[in-house]
Amino acid sequence: MTQLNTEVEMLRRIPLFSRIEPAKLKLLAFTSEHVTFQDSQILMRQGEIGAEAYVLMEGRVAVMVDSPQGEITVAELGDNELIGEIAILCDVPRTASIKALGEVKTLRIRKEQFLQLIAQFPQMGIEIMRSLADRLSATTMELAEAKRNQGAS
Repeated sequence: MTQLNTEVEMLRRIPLFSRIEPAKLKLLAFTSEHVTFQDSQILMRQGEIGAEAYVLMEGRVAVMVDSPQGEITVAELGDNELIGEIAILCDVPRTASIKALGEVKTLRIRKEQFLQLIAQFPQMGIEIMRSLADRLSATTMELAEAKRNQGAS
């Protein structure tokens, strides 16, 4: 299997891209850039303007947010995850910092490419809304739990 076909198969495993025809995914993979990050290297910083999203092809990353106590890790993500899409979709600063945990191989997707895909495939917009709603729901539950735990102390 060629590298391009491997990338297309990887993209299809991401729910956001799962319903897009292979020819379009091949174009996306072809126009994207391979970027490798080393251990502890920062992929993106909270607060910066986002011009790209990344597909994690291989490796793990820590998702970190600033807090009054300093930077805290709120999640770890691995293969076939999409990161950085919120900043490019919503034109808001990055909501978290992402740090490589060991070597991380990614596919960088530029904002223009990503927005063109959404324009061509409205179903992607629905998948994005579902993904963001799931994240918001999980975050809300985590905040409620943290608040309960804080009150119990």
